[in-house]
Amino acid sequence: MPGATALAALLQAARPLLVPAFTLWGSPVTWLEIVAFVLSVGMVLANLRVNPIGWPLAIASSLLYALLFADSRLYGEASLQFVFVALAGWGWWQWLRGRGALGQALRVHWLGARQRLFALVLTLAAWPLLGAVLHRVTDSDVPYLDALPTVGSIAGQVLLGRKFVENWAVWVAVNLVSIGLFATKGLWLTVLLYALFAAMAVAGWRAWRALADE
Repeated sequence: MPGATALAALLQAARPLLVPAFTLWGSPVTWLEIVAFVLSVGMVLANLRVNPIGWPLAIASSLLYALLFADSRLYGEASLQFVFVALAGWGWWQWLRGRGALGQALRVHWLGARQRLFALVLTLAAWPLLGAVLHRVTDSDVPYLDALPTVGSIAGQVLLGRKFVENWAVWVAVNLVSIGLFATKGLWLTVLLYALFAAMAVAGWRAWRALADE
């Protein structure tokens, strides 16, 4: 498969960054994971402040995490990063040029009740479908655990791009599941990152709720 060949080539090229920098709780932490960690924290802080600089940081960190996750055989998470890159480009445009339903400049706002239900049902329906695909076509040993934060992250990214407050609630759930997923792979720095993400998502929810209610 051309995609698999390209990914293998990228992993080979990134091999120097996959050299362990130190060991954390018995598992190696690579230079690539460290750089991705720093970029990701900067991204969430920018998003919390509704600063568009978070989107290019998201693109850079997603590309690094795609390599890290592929090296750990987390193919759903690895593939998700390329979706993130595309959504980050779209979200960047939305924050700079996007408009609301009435043509006004895009601002922080709430989903309607029907929109919330639709997003929830669509996400829950996509989870087992993606899990089945990963189980069938990859050698992932955690296909359904991998699939859940994958589909949830796509939903969260779309909501974030349109400045819906509820994106932060989605990220809280995604981050908590991801902590368990990455712990199974010994990616302890990434576990700490997602624990931090969960706390920052709670802060983001509070900050954006205040903005939406102004």
